Amino acid sequence: MFHRTGILCRRARFYAITINPASTSSFQSSCASSRNLNSFSYVPPGISYISRLQLANFVNRYPKLDTSFLLVGDAKFARNFCSGTGSGGDGSGGVWTEEIEYLDESGSLIYAGKGVRAVEPGIDDHVMIGGLKKPILNASAVAKIVEVAKRWRWGPELETQLDNLQFVPTMIHVIQAMKLIDDPGALLSLFKWGKRQPWYVPSDECYVMLFDGLNRSRDFDAIQLLFDELVQDSSKAQVPSSFGAHNRVIQHLAKAEKLEVSFYCFKKVQDSGCKIDTQTYNALITLFLNKGLPYKAFEIYESMEAANASLDRSTYEMMIPSLAKSGRLDAANQLFQQMKERKIQPSFGIFSALVDSMGKAGRLDTSMKIYMEMQGFGHGPSATMFVSLIESYAKSGKLDRALRLWDEMKLTGFRPNFGLYTLIIESHAKSGKLDIAMSIFSDMEKAGFLPTPSTYSCLLEMHAASGQVDSSMRLYHSMTSAGLRPGLSTYTSLLTLLANKKLVDVAAKILLEMKSMGFSVDVSASDVLMVYIRDGSVDLALRWLRFMGSSGIRTNNFIIRQLFESCIKNGLYEQAKPLIETYINSAAKVDLILYTSILAHLVRCQDEHKERHLMSILGSTRHRAHEFMCGLFTGPEQRKQPVLSFVREFFQGIDYELEEGAARYFVNVLLNYLVLMGQINRARCVWKVAYENKLFPKAIVFDQHIAWSLDVRNLSVGAALIAVVHTLHRFRKRMLYYGVIPRRIKLVTGPTLKIVVAQMLSGLESPFEVSKVVLRAPGDGVMEWFKKPIVQQFLVNEIPSRADILMHKLNILFPSSAPEIRSLSPPKPLMSVGANRAM
Repeated sequence: MFHRTGILCRRARFYAITINPASTSSFQSSCASSRNLNSFSYVPPGISYISRLQLANFVNRYPKLDTSFLLVGDAKFARNFCSGTGSGGDGSGGVWTEEIEYLDESGSLIYAGKGVRAVEPGIDDHVMIGGLKKPILNASAVAKIVEVAKRWRWGPELETQLDNLQFVPTMIHVIQAMKLIDDPGALLSLFKWGKRQPWYVPSDECYVMLFDGLNRSRDFDAIQLLFDELVQDSSKAQVPSSFGAHNRVIQHLAKAEKLEVSFYCFKKVQDSGCKIDTQTYNALITLFLNKGLPYKAFEIYESMEAANASLDRSTYEMMIPSLAKSGRLDAANQLFQQMKERKIQPSFGIFSALVDSMGKAGRLDTSMKIYMEMQGFGHGPSATMFVSLIESYAKSGKLDRALRLWDEMKLTGFRPNFGLYTLIIESHAKSGKLDIAMSIFSDMEKAGFLPTPSTYSCLLEMHAASGQVDSSMRLYHSMTSAGLRPGLSTYTSLLTLLANKKLVDVAAKILLEMKSMGFSVDVSASDVLMVYIRDGSVDLALRWLRFMGSSGIRTNNFIIRQLFESCIKNGLYEQAKPLIETYINSAAKVDLILYTSILAHLVRCQDEHKERHLMSILGSTRHRAHEFMCGLFTGPEQRKQPVLSFVREFFQGIDYELEEGAARYFVNVLLNYLVLMGQINRARCVWKVAYENKLFPKAIVFDQHIAWSLDVRNLSVGAALIAVVHTLHRFRKRMLYYGVIPRRIKLVTGPTLKIVVAQMLSGLESPFEVSKVVLRAPGDGVMEWFKKPIVQQFLVNEIPSRADILMHKLNILFPSSAPEIRSLSPPKPLMSVGANRAM
C-alpha cells in the first residue's frame, strides 16, 4: 500500500509512491498482469530496486522489445543535466517545503525524507532524487511513448502529449516504440511527429514497420502515399539505405494483387537505382502470372536478369513452367539447364511442364529425353504425364511409340481414361490400322467405357473408306443397339460405301432409317445418285431416282441434268425425255450448252428411230435456239426475211459476256449439222455472222502484202471446211478485184484437220503444200489457181453433199461435236464425184 502526501515546490507539484515491502509480491503480480504502463506512472526511475522490478515486468509485457539498450541505475550514453533554472547555486534545484512519508498498508511509517524534485519537461532527460541526478531509463521512455501513442492514437492531442513528455526522446525510443504499437494510425502519427523533431534521423527500419502496419490494415492508399514520401526522401538522400522499405512495399502490393500500383512502384524504384531483391521479383512475377499476363512476367524476369539478381528455387519454379506453357521453349530449357548447373534439383512440376510443352510443340525427342532424365532424379511419371506423352506421339503419327507408352502406363498401374482410349482408337483408325483400333476398342468396352458416337463414327467411316461392308454394318448395328444415334457423316460414309458396292436395297433401307432419325435425307440421297451417275451405272441411277420419288425425297436440278446427260450419252433417249421435262417443269431453263450437246448427238446419230427421239427432246427444251433451227430450214416466205438477216437476228440476241464460249460451241456443232444436211449456203451465212460477231477473232489474218492466213485449229470438221471455202473465196475476191497479191497464203489446220482440208483441195490441183500443221502456197500460184473455172465453181457453191459424206464413214469424219476431240484416221478423198460433176 502506498500513501501520497503533497509536497509544494517551486516548479511543480509531485507525488511519490510508498511501497510496503510486505506487499511486494502482490505489486509484482499486478504489474506483470497489467496490459499498459500505468503501474509505472509515478515510480521514480532513480530508485534501484524499483527500476529492476520495472524492467522485469516491462520485458515480460513486451517480449519483442530489444533490451540491449536498457540500463538499470546508470545511463548507457551521455545525457544533459538539469536545466539549472532552480534557485540553488549548485544546480541542485529549489528548496523542498515538506518531506515525503512512505507508509505501509497499516499506515505505519516506513521512511521519511526528501522527495523527487521537479524537472523541466521536454528539456531535462533526468530526475532529481534529493540531491542526486538520475537519468530516465530507455525502457521507461519507450513505455511512456507507447502509453501516450496507444491512448491518444492520432491528432493534435497526441502531438501535444508527445511534446509534453518529461524527457527528451531519441530516434531509438521512437523505433522501439513503433515495434510495440499495433495500430497503424498511431504508428503513422508517431512517425510524422518524430519526423518534425530536430533530433529525427532518417531510418529505413521505420518505413519498413510503417509499411508492415499499413499492410495489416489493408490501407493501400496510405501505402502508396508513404511510398511517394519515401521516394522523395531517398532522392534528397535523407534515407541513407532504403533497400528494405522499397522492396517491402512492392511485395505487399504484389501479394495484395494491386497490379498497376505495384508495377508503378517497381518502375519508380528501378528508375531511382535502388537494388531490388529476389523476393520482390518473385512476388511481381507471381502477380503477373496469376493475372494471366505471362509476357509482363517475362518482362520482369528480363529486368531481373539485367540487374544480375540471383535466381532462387522459387524463381525457377515459376519461370520454367510459365515459359514452357507460353511457347518459349528454348528459354525454358536454358533456365532448366542453368538450374541443374547451380545444383538446384528440379521439382516434378518443372519436369511435367517441360515434358508436356515439348511434346505438344512436336519436340518429341527432347520431351522423351527430359522424361528419362526425370526418372533419373527419382521422380516417377504421373498419369497426367503419361496421357500428355501418349497424346503427343499419337497426334504426331508415331503410333508405335505411343503404344509402348500405353503399355508402360498400364504396367505402372495407371488405368487409361476414357479420353485416352478414344484418342488411341481414332488415331489408329484414321491411320488405317483398323485391326489394332478394333482390338483397343474391345478393351475399352471390357474396361466398362461406353464408346462415344465419335469413336463409333470414326471406326465406321474408316472401315467404309477401306471398302469393308461387313465390318461397317456390324459397327452400325452395334452403335444403334447401344442407343447411340449415328451422325450425319456416319450415315453419309455408310451410304457412299453401299452405293460404291452397288447395294441399292441396303442403301435404301439405311436411308429410310436415317430419315426416321430426323435427318434431312435429300442431300444424302442425291449424293448416292451422283455416285451411280459418275460410275456410269445409269440403270442403277434411274432405279434409285424412282425410289427417291416413291419415298418423297427430292433431288436438285443439277443432278437431274447430270443424269439426263448420262442417258443421252448412253443412248437411253426414251428415259432421257421425262428427265428433261422434269428439269424444265422445276423452273430450270435449258441453256445453250445443253441444247448444243443434244444437237451434237443428233449429228452423230445414224438410227432414224433414235433421231426422232432426239428431235422430240430438242423440241422439249423450249430453247430459242430450237426456234432458230426450225426457222433456218424453212423457206424465205415463211421466215419473211433472208437467211443472212435471220441468222444475224438470232446471234444479236446472245449475251456474249456470259455465253461467248457456248455460242462458239453452238456454231461448231451447227456447221457440222448443216454440212451433213447439205445446207452449204446456210452454213456460209452462219460462219459469216459468227466471224462478224468476233466469235473467232483470230481466225483470219491479213498481214498486208506479206502473208494472209486462216487458222481453223479450234473449229470442228464442218466448220473448218466451211471456213476454208468461204475464206478462199474472200481471198479470191480481194486478189482479183483489187489486185492485191500477198507473198504467201497459209491455212493453219493442226495435225488432224490438215488431212481433211488437204483431201478436199487435192481434187482441185491446189498449189498448197502440206507440212506438219500448215498448208502453204505462194501468192502468185494461188492467184493463177483462182483463175481456173473449176476452182471458181467450187468456191461459189460446191461442198460434198450428205450422200457423199455418208459414203465416207460418218463417225470418222465427224467424230465429235467438241473441237478438241477429233479422229486421226484419214478419210477417203471427198472431191472426186464433185470435181467430175463440175467438169
